Amino acid sequence: MAFRFQSIARRTVLAMGLALLAPVVTASAAVPAESFISENIQKSLTILNDPSLSATQKSDQFEHLLLGLTDMKRIALFTLGQYANSATPAERDAFAVAFQNYSVSVYRTYLSRYAGQSLKVTGSSQRAPDDFIVNTVVADASGNEGQHPLHVDFRVRTDTGKPELTDFSVGGIWIALEERDQFAAFLAHNKGDITNLVAHLQQVSADER
Repeated sequence: MAFRFQSIARRTVLAMGLALLAPVVTASAAVPAESFISENIQKSLTILNDPSLSATQKSDQFEHLLLGLTDMKRIALFTLGQYANSATPAERDAFAVAFQNYSVSVYRTYLSRYAGQSLKVTGSSQRAPDDFIVNTVVADASGNEGQHPLHVDFRVRTDTGKPELTDFSVGGIWIALEERDQFAAFLAHNKGDITNLVAHLQQVSADER
């Protein structure tokens, strides 16, 4: 059975591309989780729209910013689901590295497609003292959201002592949850071999360069 993770990656890129390339609009003073999303979107814009930077410099600086906003290892282990419990420390570490490279490489490939969009923070909700969902709506550059605006939500956790982006959803589909299902299906057909999954992610990353 062939497994194609590119479809997940493209939806991931759609969410992150639209969000991180977009000017952000806030109607009122934002709560800390909203400010975290808004401020870092602006930082991303500054990098990506800086004419003095080469394409390589933009890519490198953006990757550095992206990795500073997220705990990639935490997200990677979440996507392993039940298989994380039986994995060795070496397997978990190898998967975390492959997952990070996979996410960044695919994101870079499709990044430029979503420039010129705007992102409006519409509010947030608190799931727990350290767990927030920030709600946004994507509009075109004129601010016209159209009849069917695209909703992109961000999950922000603060349990490590600083805000971190741990997941995001496009139209109600949470990306990390979908990746977990896809990886579980792959592992189920490969006798739970995480090394095989790592190799597959590395190949996908190479194909997206």
